[in-house]
Amino acid sequence: MSVNYGSKRLVVGAHYGLRDWLAQRVTAGLMAIFTVLVLAQLLLTKGPIGYDLWAGIFAAQWMKVLTFSVILALLYHVWVGMRDIWMDYVTSIIWLRLSLQIFTIVWLVGCAGWAIQVLWRV
Repeated sequence: MSVNYGSKRLVVGAHYGLRDWLAQRVTAGLMAIFTVLVLAQLLLTKGPIGYDLWAGIFAAQWMKVLTFSVILALLYHVWVGMRDIWMDYVTSIIWLRLSLQIFTIVWLVGCAGWAIQVLWRV
C-alpha cells in the first residue's frame, strides 16, 4: 500500500532565492578576505600611518582593480539586500516598490562611478 504525504503541487516563483543567498555569502567572503589583507598590510607596515601609506597601498594597478572588484561585490551585496527589503516590506503599493528599486539601482550605479573616480583620479 502506497502512502502519499503532502501535496503534489508544483512550486512556482522566481527561483532566485538560493542564487541570491549564495551570492550574499560569496560577496561577504570576498569583502572579508580583502579587509583582512588590507589590515594585515597596515599592521605589518612600520612607521606612521598617513596619506603616503594609503596612497602607496592603492598606487598599484592590480590593487585598484582588486579594490574595484570588491566595491562591485559590495554594491551587488547591497542590491540583493535592498531588493529583498523592498520586496518584503513594500507589498501593497507596487509603483512605490518599483520606484524604490529604481532609485536604489541609480544610487548604486552612482556609487560605482564615484569609486572609479576615487581610484583612478589623476
